[in-house]
Amino acid sequence: MTNTNSENAFRSDLTDLLPRLMRYARVLTPTVPDADDLLQMTCERALTRWQQFEPGTRFDAWAFRIMSSVWKNELRSRAIRMGQGFEDADSLEGRIGNHPRGNIYLRQVLERIMRLPENQRETILLTYVEGYSYEQTAQILDIAIGTVMSRLSRARLALANDLEKENAIESAT
Repeated sequence: MTNTNSENAFRSDLTDLLPRLMRYARVLTPTVPDADDLLQMTCERALTRWQQFEPGTRFDAWAFRIMSSVWKNELRSRAIRMGQGFEDADSLEGRIGNHPRGNIYLRQVLERIMRLPENQRETILLTYVEGYSYEQTAQILDIAIGTVMSRLSRARLALANDLEKENAIESAT
């Protein structure tokens, strides 16, 4: 296959992956404009480095790893420019309501997930939504597999506690 054909196939694969990348960007970022920017930066980096992709490996995992890296770099840059650290997950509450969703239950679950710390949100998305194994998620996020399991455990516990509190409040009324 010629270099042009390889590049065209790469572009086609990237185009097919855009909806999943956007979903991941929405989990990582607090706003839709930030997600759009992250998706654009990720695509730009992937396109300029397309020859670094190793055929025979998972293209989607490679692209998710790029997005994760780009986002971490962006957060570091923002912290330096603004003199601030990471945004508290509690401040994200209510902002995902900008997305129209037909399913009320899905919206409630997403709102609960968005209240989790960023590292738990991205681990949930990659493992439960994208279907990556713990090992693949660890590779994408460049963390130990035990950290993936720990983040998922803490996230499940937090979501269960949140649901339990809500049920107790509904029972009391």
